[in-house]
Amino acid sequence: KEKKTLMLCVYAFLFLILNGVGLGSLQDKLNDFGLKVFTQLAQSSEDKNVALSPYGVSTVLAMAQLGAAGSTRRALTTAMGFSLQERGMSRQQRLLHRDMSSEEGVETASGVMVERKMSLEKGFRRALAKAFQTHPHQVDFTNPDQAVGIINSWVSDHTAAAIPEFLVRGSLTDETRLVLLNALHFQALWKVPFDPKMTQERMFHCANGSSVPVHMMRLTNRFHYGEFVTAEGIDYDVIEVPYEGDSLSMLLVSPIEPEVPLSKLSAELSSQRIHQWRAELRNVKRQLAMPRFTLNSEVNLKTTLLNMGLGDMFNLATADFTRITTDERLCVSKVLQRVKIEVNERGTKGAAATAAVMFSRMAVEEITLDRPFLFLIQHKGTGTVLFMGQFNQPQQH
Repeated sequence: KEKKTLMLCVYAFLFLILNGVGLGSLQDKLNDFGLKVFTQLAQSSEDKNVALSPYGVSTVLAMAQLGAAGSTRRALTTAMGFSLQERGMSRQQRLLHRDMSSEEGVETASGVMVERKMSLEKGFRRALAKAFQTHPHQVDFTNPDQAVGIINSWVSDHTAAAIPEFLVRGSLTDETRLVLLNALHFQALWKVPFDPKMTQERMFHCANGSSVPVHMMRLTNRFHYGEFVTAEGIDYDVIEVPYEGDSLSMLLVSPIEPEVPLSKLSAELSSQRIHQWRAELRNVKRQLAMPRFTLNSEVNLKTTLLNMGLGDMFNLATADFTRITTDERLCVSKVLQRVKIEVNERGTKGAAATAAVMFSRMAVEEITLDRPFLFLIQHKGTGTVLFMGQFNQPQQH
């Protein structure tokens, strides 16, 4: 039975009450914000594997932005670099969602779960419908475990059952009033699959200095490839591995010198930098060797967002979500994310990249990702970075 490859990512926002312009411009801003969140998150887990959906986190915070007022709204628009309330922005968001959803292998959905007794402001309902084509589902949060079940089945439905248990029992309370959700499911085959017979066990040199055996997949082909230098003078290379249909691809990014921490590269990431890579990659024949891997990532992004200047939305005294409801005060309790990624010979459910360049005696240069690397999975039509991650060490089974 062949294994279907897929990858997914779901984010949820839980709001708890404790007592009572061209499409490209929006897209670049969404990417930039998501990349900043990744960089911040990666800094706090230097030796670990990290996976994130920049698109997912940007989408959920954009939904929150629609309900924010006062200083909370200012903090969100400043951190994110745009306001969905600006003229034409909701339409751009809607078109972006449409372009991605029309892509074979990509499914994305936004959801809003609201306490059934709480009345939502008409403007918030309208804004959600306009930008995200979503209408609130009423949920009885006085029975929190039942609410967890409802949310989990929504997530499971929109991720082809890849994330069946998004929230654990007990993660909501009867003080929960609103949950904002975004689900993203991606499944694609490589344009040129790796031949499983070529896969060999090789040593992977982890960020923490240890070496671990991995199943290294190998493919000799023409790739888009380039060598770049960071502002600090660190050399790295980028290799693009396309998926079937050519509208989605994985970019593998790795320091050329060993022992360079990935944080030196992730700090460089921006939508402008990705545009530069794409403009400068050239078509060359290479042998690529990369690990077959699975990443399961589960994070609460609260600390990351606090570090990015978004602290007041987590504080009941300062949070202002009066555009959502005037019934009671709301603040954010957690921003959760689960990402599941699988990369194998046939295709993807996620990835990570940092390649060592080895020159063999043959004419074909070998690029071997036998040490930490970054990966980005991008939808080329819109430029959206669906998923990204850092691969520092194989999972111990």
